[in-house]
Amino acid sequence: MSRIIRVAGAQMGPTQKADTRRHTLDRLIALLETAASGGAKLVVFPELAFTTFFPRWFIADTQELDTYFERAMPNPNVQTLFDRARELGVGFNIGYAELTPEGKRFNSAVLVAPDGTTIGKYRKVHLPGSVEPRAGVRFQQLEKRYFEYGDTGFPTFRGPDSLGRAVLGMMICNDRRWPEGWRVLALRGVELVCIGYNSAAYDPNGGDSEDAGVRTFHSQLVAQANAYMNATWAVTVAKAGNEDGSGLIGGSCIVDPNGRVVAETKSLADEVIIADCDLDACRQGKEKMFNFAAHRRPHWYGPITGQVGATAPE
Repeated sequence: MSRIIRVAGAQMGPTQKADTRRHTLDRLIALLETAASGGAKLVVFPELAFTTFFPRWFIADTQELDTYFERAMPNPNVQTLFDRARELGVGFNIGYAELTPEGKRFNSAVLVAPDGTTIGKYRKVHLPGSVEPRAGVRFQQLEKRYFEYGDTGFPTFRGPDSLGRAVLGMMICNDRRWPEGWRVLALRGVELVCIGYNSAAYDPNGGDSEDAGVRTFHSQLVAQANAYMNATWAVTVAKAGNEDGSGLIGGSCIVDPNGRVVAETKSLADEVIIADCDLDACRQGKEKMFNFAAHRRPHWYGPITGQVGATAPE
């Protein structure tokens, strides 16, 4: 069995608040078909791929808020994407807003095999922003208001033969900035991490110390550093561009286990990048520099799980 799988990152340009679901779904299918025509067997889509990034808005009406959420995955509104992927024999990872039968709301992603079966699901752990809107600003970051913290932890999943039996992991947006999630995935044998994001081109919490260039640099930096330190491939994919006046960075990229960018987007529009990912390239790091069994000393790592805020000596 080949351990080389061709993977695509399907970056999306902006999705406006007024865009119809049909229009957005057509774009997703077009990206999927482009990736498949390039030989990809796995396509990674962005976070909240079916809608605009609605947490930038204060939405008081629950009925309006519900229009952004999926009650099942798949469902009739998105089934054509699943059907087309199965016809093409292509797996995919896609982010969406999930409303559970119990009424819980999560920022989620689902990983689907080329035969259409579900490999796994993940719910975002590291929610940025705030519960209450900030006064006097046009755009908010209200993920803490609209979503609960993810309850899945950081699981890994064994892919099918069509995906090289890869050990697959998932994260969403802000998760990629926190090394703890990467390390848990690595401790569970991850070989390829799928990450979708919608990252503002400005500081969403206020302030002017970060611009789009710095934020794009940080986005790629964390993918490169953590891919290297955990000996894994990483595919990080943006929804980018100007959504109703609010900018989102691009910088989608595919990173190898040495931390090298092997493919990256050049625009803020719909764009597909493709790379052949040799899963056995993970072995160098996993068996030598980052041989966890030989070198980790977890008895010194207690503060990582034992506290939240930082403390400094007096």
